[in-house]
Amino acid sequence: MNKLPYILSLMLLVSTIFSSTSAQAQEKKKWSPQAKGAVIGGLGGAAAGAVINKRNRAVGGVVGGVAGGAIGYGVGKHIDNKQKERARIAAANQAAANQAAANRAAANRAAVARNTSTTTTRTQTAMVPYNSVTAAPAAALAYDAQGMPVVSNSAYLPNNSYGDASHPYSTSEYRRKSW
Repeated sequence: MNKLPYILSLMLLVSTIFSSTSAQAQEKKKWSPQAKGAVIGGLGGAAAGAVINKRNRAVGGVVGGVAGGAIGYGVGKHIDNKQKERARIAAANQAAANQAAANRAAANRAAVARNTSTTTTRTQTAMVPYNSVTAAPAAALAYDAQGMPVVSNSAYLPNNSYGDASHPYSTSEYRRKSW
């Protein structure tokens, strides 16, 4: 009867040695937060149960281990849920940032395309070059049917880089007043 624990230990040792060669080829998996919590809680609960129940320490250790393992598993599950929620929020924020960047790029491309088309029409219809130092000549003024001058955009310089984020004042249609 005294030799039974030694025989069982020897069988466990031999089975561990023979199975260790195949275990080396496998990649080690990390413990989940639930497993860590259950093991830590079980060990702590078993120790506390053995200390508390002085009459029968084995029963106290088993009861404490089971209770501690259950509580530790619950705490580990809570930690795992928090990690998953953080990962979900980070992925959603990254997706939103990628979508916003794509929208900005599309808006910039559209603005550049719009700017090039309006620039060509401005240069085709403009008779006099804009100059911020001199006043607009009389030929550039427009008059209505009664002979009154019409307010136009001739007081502003055109912004040829409208929509191009690499230039200053890229969101303003007009760069500055000419006077």
